[in-house]
Order: sequence, then structure tokens, then C-alpha cells
Amino acid sequence: MTAILGISAFYHDSAAALIVDGCIVAAAQEERFTRKKHDERFPVNAVEYCLQAAQITAADIDYVGFYEKPLLKFERLLETYLAYAPTGVKSFAKAMPLWVQQKLHLPREIRAGLGGAYRKRIVFTEHHESHAASAFFPSPFDEAAIVTIDGVGEWATASIAVGEGNRVRMMQEMRFPHSLGLLYSAFTYYCGFRVNSGEYKLMGLAPYGDPKYVELILENLIDLKEDGSFRLDMSYFNYCQGLTMTSKRFQRLFGRPVRAPEAEMDQQYMDIAASIQKVTEMIMLRMVSHAHAATGKKNLCLAGGVALNCVGNGRILREGPFDNVWIQPAAGDAGGALGVAQFIWYQLLENQRTTDVGDSQQGSLLGPQYNEQEVREFLDSAGVTYHYLEQQRELCDAVAVMLEQQQVIGWMQGRMEFGPRSLGNRSILGDARSVEMQANINLKIKFRESFRPFAPAVLNDHADDYFDMQGVSSPYMLLVAPVAEKQRLELTPEQLAVQGVDRRLIARSSVPAITHVDNSARVQTIDKNANPLFHELVQRYYQISDSPLVVNTSFNIRGEPIVRTPQDAYRCFMATKMDVLVMDHFVVKKSEQPDVTSHQVDEYLGQFPLD
Repeated sequence: MTAILGISAFYHDSAAALIVDGCIVAAAQEERFTRKKHDERFPVNAVEYCLQAAQITAADIDYVGFYEKPLLKFERLLETYLAYAPTGVKSFAKAMPLWVQQKLHLPREIRAGLGGAYRKRIVFTEHHESHAASAFFPSPFDEAAIVTIDGVGEWATASIAVGEGNRVRMMQEMRFPHSLGLLYSAFTYYCGFRVNSGEYKLMGLAPYGDPKYVELILENLIDLKEDGSFRLDMSYFNYCQGLTMTSKRFQRLFGRPVRAPEAEMDQQYMDIAASIQKVTEMIMLRMVSHAHAATGKKNLCLAGGVALNCVGNGRILREGPFDNVWIQPAAGDAGGALGVAQFIWYQLLENQRTTDVGDSQQGSLLGPQYNEQEVREFLDSAGVTYHYLEQQRELCDAVAVMLEQQQVIGWMQGRMEFGPRSLGNRSILGDARSVEMQANINLKIKFRESFRPFAPAVLNDHADDYFDMQGVSSPYMLLVAPVAEKQRLELTPEQLAVQGVDRRLIARSSVPAITHVDNSARVQTIDKNANPLFHELVQRYYQISDSPLVVNTSFNIRGEPIVRTPQDAYRCFMATKMDVLVMDHFVVKKSEQPDVTSHQVDEYLGQFPLD
């Protein structure tokens, strides 16, 4: 037996992944255990879970891999600070103590994090090498072009690689400070959202705006080439030397200050969001087209934080030159833990790699699970009133009826998802046909902005009836597709004239809760083999409602990581306006529980700062 532990830590979204004899045994983000969103600390709890899943100890591990090279990253930081000195002294003073105390001593930190029990080799791969490995090795392809786009690793901000068999070969890279990820984050910051967590919001806001600033961006901020490479005019940005993303010159260009968090969202910020989203898609398309020409491959694998831009991914699928596209579900830094472990197994140890019809990511259902006894013990200890439905068919029938009655369901089943998306095991579910469902879940359950869109989870066999998927499945909710013309509603001139976030109130299709204002949706297709229970639930719902899809959003509130345990799920359920909680075969109805005081709700919500 060969056990390989991959670790990502100390920057954003720490995680651990364990491979045993080439099989992915477990993977999880540390935030799910500590309840601190995007927890960057050493993933002690995630490592412990991975070891327990394999029933081994740290002493049994054969190799430990870390997802980037800290000394190379430190070189970039020092060179950047020296280039801008004496400007940036505050940023330098803030960063250096952590580097001196911790990040420059990673072997020591890793061994300490493993309790001193691991004494063998520690492998460090480059950041983009880990991303590329995470994208290619679990994919269903024997060979593929690999494109990685993110903020920055050591020096690289975007890269092209080629994967063949059991090897990944890096070919080209773009270097800091010129970065699509940091450019998008700069606009995230400017529009009043938090960097490294608010990029989803910017993407969700973009369809409400008119991309009228595209030319302004291309003429002033960025010198874009045909191959997708570019140079930024750094006088508009402050992330090299300061504690903010944009400079005062950036604000003067758009004629507005940085939007204050939680301030009213007006049309200009929506137009700016639309503009940078369009520029981002333009750059992504050029990069993958260049990768196609440079590698000659017909398949494409994507990773890096920008690969979570599912609108751009959808355009790559529809308009790009590749026959097939596979995207790592944990495309951000957490996925680097999986990538470095697989890099060691395939490339360093030279093990043979075989591919099947599907990928080897196992639906990305790689996290902890809780059995019937554990759920029952928690419910009994907490004095919860519940119903136990022994048969799976009986459970799915009951929940399907409640969904058809437009009740909102907290659904916790099986193994937790690895990556930022809930894929049917830690989900909040609702009726996609409801006009009010989007606002209700956003405001009364998620406690977030009303404009945030929701995704449909649709039975694979019916996806093309509702969305322009071109026959492609989307199991990881990483592709945005147009809603099919036959599902759209004809709007009146008065409806078409509505502006701003009020546009969300207009029903645009037969499934308005998941149809965005530009008639698109972020689609998850449900495969019977990948997730049999979730498939059966939606299948039963389809039989009684004639709708083969449901609203599927992550089981958490704003600022909180996705729930992991029955305790997490119950507390979130009781603090929100969810109607029903389903854990394993136990059904908990809100109407049958003791009242929760406003103080208890405030206390729960106060644990999770707004993101």
C-alpha cells in the first residue's frame, strides 16, 4: 500500500487530500471543520479526517506533498517589495512576520501538523503544476491541453500545459503582476465585495448591467494580445505595494469611489461588473484558443480560481475550439492538495494511469459522512422531534411532495462535497417553478443579496429539454448555459423596460427561480450512477410535478462554510426560514420544533461575518 497526502495551506482555503494506491480516498477543506470560511491555517482537522477515512495514521503515510514552492513565492514577494520601495512598507511589515515565523519553515510546520509522526520525504511542486495535475489526472482524457488561470502562485498567473498518460508537462506561463485573477479581484473589490470570496457575487451581478465600459478597460487598463496574454497598466492597481486592490487613478477612470460594502448597488457598478465579466470571457477564450493551437489536443482541462467562472466556461464549451472540456470541481487552491498528491503518484512514482468513460473524481463526494446511528444520537440528545422513514423510496416520495408544495428543504446525505459547490449532499432545495423562491431563499435563508442567482439540478436525461447544453453533462455545476427557447416566456414592453436588480422579479421562463436575467442558468446535471439518492429524489419529484429539476444551493448561510455535521445542519436549519431538514432517513419539520428566540438566531448569525 502506498499512501500519499497532499496539503494546501497558509494562503487561502487550506485543504488535505489522501490517495491510496492511486485511488482518491478522501479530500476536504479545513473551513468545514473550523467553521471559519476560507480558513488558511494548516489543515489539521482535514488531515485527521483523511487519515481516519483510510484507517491509517500519519506514520503510515509514504509521501507528503505541498501544493507550491514557498521559497520561490518568497522570492517574488521580496522582488516586488524592492521594486516598489519605499512605497508598500505597510504591506511589507504586515506580511513578513508570518513568513519569518511560519511560511519559510514549512517542513517544520508540516511535520508538526502531523504530530511529529511523519519523518519521510516532503515534496514541493509549483503552484500551477499542482493545479494542472488536479485538472488532468482525474479527468477522463488520455491526453489533453491544460489551462490554469488564477490570481498568482509563485510567479505564474496563467499557464498552458499538456497532459499525456501519466505525465503533465508545463509549456508556457504568464507572470505576476499581470494576472486575470487579480484583475477580476480588483473589480470585485471596487464593486464593494470581499476579495477571494466575492468574485461569485461579481459574476452574478454582471447580467444586470450593460457592458458599456469594455473599451475603457481595454484602452486603459490592459494591453491584450491575440493569444490571450496581456500586460496591465499597474498605475491603476495597488496590490503590488499596498493593502488595497485599486489605486486612486482607477477610481478617477470610472468616476466613482470604491463602493462601500453593503451600500446600495446602483446601475453604474452593475455596468462595470458586466464589462469586466465580458473582458474576462474574451481573455479566457483567447487563452484556450492559443492552448489548442500550441498543443494540438482535442481535449481541454481547466483549473485555477478563474476556472470557477462558469459563465466563461460555458462560452469556452460553446465557442471554443476543443471537442471536450473537463474542469476540476475544486478548481481553487484547495484543489492543489489533490493535484500534488496525484502528481507524486503518477509523475514522480511513474505509476500507470488508465481512464474510463467518466472521471475519477467520484462526483467530488470525498468528504465526511454520518451514518444513521450518528444522526439519530444527535437528534435524540438535542431533543429534536423527527420522523424516521426507513425505506429510500418512502423518503424520496415524502420529500418530493414537500418540494412540490414549495417548501424549502435542507438536504444532508452521504459524503460532503469537496470544492465550493453543493452537489446534492449538503444542499438547500426548492421548487424551480416558483417566482418567489429566489428572493425567499436569498433573503430569508441565505441572508444575502437578492440578486444572487440559484442553480438548477436537473436529471441528466432532461437537461437538453430545459437548457442549451449541446448534449454535454455538467455534474459539477461549472457551466452556465442558455435556458432553452421553448422554456422562455415572452415579456411585455413594460417588463423589458425594468432596470437594475428589480429585473429579478420578472418571470422569464417556466422555471423562474433558476433563470437569470440574461436567460441563462448555472446547470448541474444529475447522474444516477454518481449520486443515486439525489437522482431518485429528483426523479420522484419529476413524476409528481412534471418538472425534472430543482433549485440546488449550498447548505449554509452567508459568511458560513457549507455545513458538515448534523449539528451544523440543525443549527443552520433552526436559525433560518427553512421548512424541513432531511438528514439520512430522518425528516425534521420546523413546525414541530420549539420556537427559537431572536437572540438565539442573532447569536448563531453573529458567528459568521459577512463576506
